[in-house]
Amino acid sequence: MPQTRPATAPLAPPSALSLEERLVLANTVMTERLDEAAVAYEVNTAHIPVEPVDLADVVTVPLTPTLRPQSSPDSAAAVLRRAHHRLLTGGWCAGTFQSEDGALCLFGAIRSESHRDLRLEMSAMAVLLEAIRRQFGDRFDSVPAFNDAPVHRDGRVPLRILGQAADLAHARGL
Repeated sequence: MPQTRPATAPLAPPSALSLEERLVLANTVMTERLDEAAVAYEVNTAHIPVEPVDLADVVTVPLTPTLRPQSSPDSAAAVLRRAHHRLLTGGWCAGTFQSEDGALCLFGAIRSESHRDLRLEMSAMAVLLEAIRRQFGDRFDSVPAFNDAPVHRDGRVPLRILGQAADLAHARGL
């Protein structure tokens, strides 16, 4: 009579793997597959003759990159950026065109940086008013009304809106 082995008890189901353990397992499997693919690529392309490439012939960038202005100096975007910089460095004021210490209001900074070019000034003011209305709705009917609003204790909000207006003008190519 043939001898039969006693039946072994079935293995207990493995405990569920944690997310981290599953990720490690998946990473290991994928690394193995990538290694096999790399070897297969080398074997399949070994017969193709390849000449060495001199990178100096391929890469043709200047050694020292040159910065180009993002917008022309006579654009509304450039006026708004210069006005923003002027208020950052010289200060912002409310209730007057220019304070005793030289700080300017939004309108004063734009007028100063447009060099009294009325076309540029009006274009920059229109974009600034649009940026103000995007943020605050129709609450303010003009840039000076926004500038002199009592809610501005410091120049952070007006400067932020001025920067947004510069970005808006640049995006529109103004």
